[in-house]
Formats: sequence, C-alpha cells, structure tokens
Amino acid sequence: MRIDTDHVLAVMAEGSMSTSGLLRQHGITPKAIQDIISDNSQVMRRTDGTTQNVVAEAKTGNLRAVYFREGLLRDMINILSQAVSRHIILLGPDGVGKRTLAYSLALLMSEGKGPAGLKNLVQIDETALLDNDQKAVRAGMGQAARGILFIPHLHRFFGGPIKAEFTKATPIIQKAFLADDSEIIGTTTEQEYNQRIATVSAIAEYSQVIRVPEPTVDETIEILKILKPHLEADYKLQVTDDALALAVRFAKRYLSGTPLPRSAEQLVHRTAAMVSMSQQSQLAFNNERAKDNILDAEDVTLTASQMTGVPVNKLGEDERLRYASMVEYIKERLIGQDEAVLSVSRAIKTARVGLKDAKRPIGAFLFLGPTGVGKTELAKALAEFMFGSEEAMLPLDMSEFKDESSLNRLIGSPSGYVDSEAGGQLTERVKQQPYIIVLFDEVEKAHPRVMDILLQVIEEGRLTDGRGNVTNFSETVVILTSNLGSQSLAVPVITDEIREEAMAEVRTWFRPEFLNRLDEVIMFNALTSEDLAAILKLNLKSETRMANERGLKLEFTEASEKWMLAQNDEPEYGARPLRRIIRRYVREPLADFLLKVNPPAGTVVKVDAPDNTGLKFVALVDGKEVSVGG
Repeated sequence: MRIDTDHVLAVMAEGSMSTSGLLRQHGITPKAIQDIISDNSQVMRRTDGTTQNVVAEAKTGNLRAVYFREGLLRDMINILSQAVSRHIILLGPDGVGKRTLAYSLALLMSEGKGPAGLKNLVQIDETALLDNDQKAVRAGMGQAARGILFIPHLHRFFGGPIKAEFTKATPIIQKAFLADDSEIIGTTTEQEYNQRIATVSAIAEYSQVIRVPEPTVDETIEILKILKPHLEADYKLQVTDDALALAVRFAKRYLSGTPLPRSAEQLVHRTAAMVSMSQQSQLAFNNERAKDNILDAEDVTLTASQMTGVPVNKLGEDERLRYASMVEYIKERLIGQDEAVLSVSRAIKTARVGLKDAKRPIGAFLFLGPTGVGKTELAKALAEFMFGSEEAMLPLDMSEFKDESSLNRLIGSPSGYVDSEAGGQLTERVKQQPYIIVLFDEVEKAHPRVMDILLQVIEEGRLTDGRGNVTNFSETVVILTSNLGSQSLAVPVITDEIREEAMAEVRTWFRPEFLNRLDEVIMFNALTSEDLAAILKLNLKSETRMANERGLKLEFTEASEKWMLAQNDEPEYGARPLRRIIRRYVREPLADFLLKVNPPAGTVVKVDAPDNTGLKFVALVDGKEVSVGG
C-alpha cells in the first residue's frame, strides 16, 4: 500500500480535523479532493520513477510536440471507443514511429480530444522493469486504472523462459488483456508478433492489430519540421528547410536499412552534432567546415558521406545531369561493347525518369557473350555510376546453387530451423542495402527453383524470406549473366542472324515467361585486337596508380605495351589473360626491384622492351641507373 500527499490532504480536510476550517477557506473540501483524485490525469504522483503519466506531462508542457498521423490515430480512437476488444497492438518495424503514435494520442487526451472515459496514458519506466518487472507492471496497472497502459516492445514479456526478458510479469500482462480495468497499447514487430504473441490466446482474442507503415518522404519532412525548434534549441544552431528535405531523401536512399523517420532523424542529429563541434575549438579532432552555426544542405551531404562511405561528389551531383552523361561515363571503363552500353543505358534512363512500374526493379537484364568480354565489368561500372561504389554490388555464383537445398542460402531457412536467424544471402543484403546491383553469374547452372525465385523478383519486385519477411527489390538492378550462345557471339560484329542463333540456344534453357519479363537481353561481342590494346592501357593506368601510392612513378613505352600484347596467346578468352600478363611481367619483376633497390619516394621507373625479348625496368637511384629484367 502506498500513501501519497493527496491522501494526507484528504484526511486533513475531514470535518473532524482541526485543519479542515483553514482548508475550506481556500475551497479545499473532501469532495473537491475526491473529484481530483478520481481524475488520475490531474494528479502527478511521485512513483519513484516506476511509471510516467504521459497525459499529465503533456498538460504541464513537458511533452515535446509530435507529428499527428491522422489516419492511424483515427483507427486507434475508433478501437478505444468500442465496447469490447479495446486493447491495441501497434505492429511495424522499429523506427517507423509506433511510440510517437502513443504520445500523439496522449497529447490529444490532454486537450480533451481523446476517447471518452479515458483520462491518462501511463508508461512503465524501463529501469523499473529491469529492477523488478512484477512490481513495475503492477505499479503501471494501478496508475493506469480507467486509462491506458502503454507497453513498448510487448514481445519482451512472451516467448517462454528462453526468449522472454521479463518472464515473472508475463501472467500479469495476460490478465491485463483479460480485464477491463485499463486498456493496453503495446508495440512490436511483425516477426516478433508471429513468433511470440500470436499464439497467446489472451492477446489474440482480446486485442486488435494496427499495422504502422513507414511514413512517406513528404510526411517525414513534416516530422522533421516539427522537430526543428528542438534541434535548434538542443544544439544552439539554425537549421534550413532545404537541409531537412535533403536529409530525408538521403536517408531514404542510402540509410534504408533503418526505416523513416528514424534514419532521417539520426542523420539530422549526426549533422547537428558535427556543426556544433565546429564551434568548439578545444576538441582534439574536429571537422573541416565553415565555422558558422547554420546547418545547411552541404552539411547534410558531408555527414551522409561519412555515414555511408559514398563519396561526397557522388551525393552532391545533380542526378538529371549525371544520367544524361551515363553512356560516356561507362564507356570510359568498358571498351569495345558500345551496343551493350547503349542498350543498358536506355533501359535505366527510362526507369530513372519514372517511366516504369514502381514495384519492379530498376532494370532486369540478361548478359550473353563469351568469357572475358566485359559482362561483370559492366555490372561493376553500373554499381559505381548509380550507387557511388563498386561495393554496391552483390555477386552470386549460381554454380553454388545447383541443388534445391541451396535455395535456403538465398532466402534463409524457415523459423525454427538451424541458422534461421541468419537470414539469406540475397534477402538480408538487399534489406540492408536496397540500392544495389544484384549479379547472378552463370545463371543457367542454378536449380530450376532458383529461377522461380528470380521470376518473382523481376515481376513483383519483392521476395519473402524463410521467416516470412518481405524484401523489396524496387530499387535494385538485377543482372543475369550466361555463357549460352557464346560460340555464336564470338565475333566482332553481331548481325541479326547471329543474334537469332544465340537466342535459339537461350530459349532451350529459359522458359518464355521468364525471358518475356526481362527488360533487355544484352549481347556482348568478341573483342578486337584494338579493343585489347585499349584495355591493356586502361589496366596499366591502374598499375600506375598503385605504384603512385608506393611513391613511384611508372612510365610504359609503346614498345613495352606491344610486347605485352604479343604475349597474349589466348585472345578467345577476352581481356582476362591481360591481367595475368601484367601480374607476371610487370607486377612480379617490379616487386623484386623494390625489394632489392628500395628506391626513395618520387623515383621514376621506366618500363621498356628495347630488344623485344622482354620487359626492362630502369630507374635513376642515387645518381646511378639501376635496371631489372631485359
């Protein structure tokens, strides 16, 4: 039993007490006190931190302003106004604003705009739960009498002794759902609800589920505008509206592992902290930005780059202008496949301006051609161009998915099976990084069930994993590579007859409904000797960059390039033999040279083939000419 100050005051107002006359002079009568006590929302009890009356805090101005999601709030008030089954389970991913919905309802209740007969909304303190969960829940139930008890992460009370965090309080929570003393609003995720709560009859029968979706970009911008005064007060800075809008767009695109609005709020808070740091000269490690207290779009871009690893120049570029020069950009990396580059660019540009089904992937392509002609290189170039980095690509070798059991590696095992919590290689990666190139290499080697999954991804733009969670593929590019028809395509120019001959072989492997759902079948021709020479120059530039990092400057003569091309006795394998030639004749001798001579930084190493018998490395070290090879 707990005796609080309101109880003492009621006793002091009784007519038999000497203090009653004094209290009556100020209008404090037993009836007035009883009326106030009966309205729990008017009394802020000292509960040693066990509970928090959110409605009372809203009335005193201690609750921050929140965005009202009217449709969801209308549904909540509708259910709470029913005569039966008034308990609510808010279902949705962590970070979509389920807790904020409860606080929004408390604000409405504080203004007298909430459900009739409900005066308070009580939340149990997390520390009190950890100290004594039974005591905390009982205190919460007592405080929430004739009101609402709000329980975030309701699943923590269920799941048995292995999964449940607060097993001792589980029976009390179940009884609360069966009783009508107070209404329960709990939050959880779809997965936790299905695994732990759906089988609890007391909850399933006496509560109703409201699914809370991720807010739209426009809604999230409005949410941040409401938070703007608090940000400015907390960090002592000014925030521009452009910065908030850009933060939401960046969060949606590059931080989509966390849903809106949480991802956008995290980005804005991180940016605000960075701006605040720039005002503090005593910090050991500070950032390089203007020493002002204005949080603008440039600050958001810099912070997003730090959080995602995407280069700042990629984030800041105007996307319309960038896609206009898409063909030229990719041709700088991919030599000899102009038709393939044009075909892919046309399809992606069409999708990027919005002329595609919003549910489907940005593009779905089948790359055909001999080995070493640039199929994988084009996928890497697309990843760098579209998403800022080659790391934004998920390569899957389909030769590893030949049997039906390997399907679980893609989408994850069903709940209850071994490693079911790990998820699938495909679904988990796309869920964490939705803006990505998914490359299915040598797809004809995969099991037919894998092809059924690909059909669903290409047509519906989504895939359900082994645990029942849906992964969205609408912002991915799906690329399938195959060696089918490669013998027909081993020519420098692909004619209509050759194209039809290659497609005839492709149709023997792929079902018509699969081929019809692809955006484009891209055919790669064989590389000419001029193409190979250009590719060699491109690869040697990469070697030069690596040498620069070591402090050396590599210079290749025309004779050395011709000699290396002459060592390629397997032109039918495309550009891949060139890498082996560079590794054997350039990288390995250069490593010997560095170990023997250890030249100082800035040394120029000239690579030549003077007598056409091999490469010779010449450098000037300490005024003496040092050479290796030849």
